[in-house]
Amino acid sequence: MAKSFYEVLGVSKDASQDEIKSAYRKLARQYHPDLHPGDEEAANKFKEVSEAYETLSDPQKRAAYDNPSPFGDFGGDGGGFSGFSGFSGFGGSGGGSIFDSIFDMFGGGSGSRNGGRAAENIGDDITVNVTLTFEEAAFGAQKEVTITRKEPCKSCNGTGAKDGTKFKQCGTCGGTGRIKQAQETPFGRVVSERVCPSCRGTGKIIEETCPDCGGRGMTRKSVTLKVNIPAGVETGQVMTVRGEGEKVANGTPGNLQLIINVLPHKVFKRSGSDLYVELPVTFIQAALGEKVKVPTLKGTELEFGLSEGIKSGTVLKLKGRGITTKRGTGDMYVTVIVDLPKKLTKDQKAKIKALEAELKPEQFDEVKVFNKKAFK
Repeated sequence: MAKSFYEVLGVSKDASQDEIKSAYRKLARQYHPDLHPGDEEAANKFKEVSEAYETLSDPQKRAAYDNPSPFGDFGGDGGGFSGFSGFSGFGGSGGGSIFDSIFDMFGGGSGSRNGGRAAENIGDDITVNVTLTFEEAAFGAQKEVTITRKEPCKSCNGTGAKDGTKFKQCGTCGGTGRIKQAQETPFGRVVSERVCPSCRGTGKIIEETCPDCGGRGMTRKSVTLKVNIPAGVETGQVMTVRGEGEKVANGTPGNLQLIINVLPHKVFKRSGSDLYVELPVTFIQAALGEKVKVPTLKGTELEFGLSEGIKSGTVLKLKGRGITTKRGTGDMYVTVIVDLPKKLTKDQKAKIKALEAELKPEQFDEVKVFNKKAFK
């Protein structure tokens, strides 16, 4: 039996959205296609994880998945049955199984994994990896994506017939484009209706096929699309561009699935909409509480003063200096790293010793506290 979406992500059914998101990110990084080139098993696992997250991350889809209607959409965007893919013994989509007939009777259509769209004449989805710089992911960007997909044949305008030739009525469906089939089921006699396999729903048969497409009405073509990437995307996220997948004659095109991969930044790290940076300062700056500068993602600088005697490892929060998304703006967390000098000259060492002699023990808080605890 197929795993539930909760089992796929390894979370409980009452998991919070944060737990679901955390589990997805971990698995997405583990099975990302860029890390396993040519590994079909990893690619399938990544798609499975993405499909589970797409449903469970959306409150409405999750509610529909947790409480499926007995007569509703058995494979829709929020449905959890995904075309009953686990019951391979009963036939897949278009196989004319008893379950297909029951779905037709209740208006659900043949279930499919392709987002629940009726399994009549639907193009396949196309999956493409899109690599973004750290800044592009943070601020959003327009990217050009080149794919090869099926397009209507220009020679025959997608009809599949040689230019100037005629069609004849399909003898299988009588020109209706659909065929009906009656079956006896435990629920009684059920009549199902599906696309005619002979004419593919057109009701017509080609007398002389187009020489360029062989009567298929479609040819493969390289297409470059401009895609707007929203601000705040992260590695492992899947962005769906509807209708830009494989095209089909007399049907619905598939979708384009963009798998996001974000390159690391040379200075910043990121968690959600928050930014993290380590800022080295000299021990003089730390001791005196001098002003320092920290870079921003936009290429500008922020100047602020340190507190006197600030310790290495202290984390400062700069509110509202993170990444801006539809959910709001994050913060920047600056970790102060006190950098001590090396290879001091004799004169420098003497001056530091002289300064040490002038300093009082109570001026060193951490040393004083430790000595009091350790040496009574």
